Amino acid sequence: MRYQISGKQIDIGEALTQHVKTQLGETIEKYAQRPTEVIVTFSRKAHMLTCDVLVHLSTGLNVQSKGEAPEIYAAFEAARERMDKQLRRYKRRLKDHYKDRSSPVEFGAAGLYVLPADEDEWESQDESGLQPVIVAEMESRVPTLSVGDAVMQMELAGAPLLVFRNEKHGGVNVVHRRDDGNIGWIDPRNLK
Repeated sequence: MRYQISGKQIDIGEALTQHVKTQLGETIEKYAQRPTEVIVTFSRKAHMLTCDVLVHLSTGLNVQSKGEAPEIYAAFEAARERMDKQLRRYKRRLKDHYKDRSSPVEFGAAGLYVLPADEDEWESQDESGLQPVIVAEMESRVPTLSVGDAVMQMELAGAPLLVFRNEKHGGVNVVHRRDDGNIGWIDPRNLK
């Protein structure tokens, strides 16, 4: 497993690095036996210290957590405890997900575009309508998952929504967290 432990404008000492490797190693090994990469980033936000942890699993899924505290070790422990809780909640499904798959989750490429928030910055209207100015172009990865796995991935990543390709029919779907706390699933394929 590869660890990348860094600080944004914070010096990370060897003792903290060893503590992070030991504690995260134990937590991850307890639930998900095959992580490939762990990225831990410490940063300062006013008087609070923040710890962001991202774990890439060999199945293609990602687990993300965040912790805040006035001290750096306490911030890490908050993030680790949150990750422990997420992994414990999905332990059975993570093991089943890995057992049923002979290969990791497949990812397809997709365009990702950033548009200005202010419509005044958009191009003038022509016969095809108001055209936005593209601020940035990037490539995004779209996983091929079942709906249940997509919800689990969204929860583990702490994301408000997840775009994925449905394993059953190959169409593009979206799962998202609704304002009422439930999960929404958008499946735009035409039903006959």
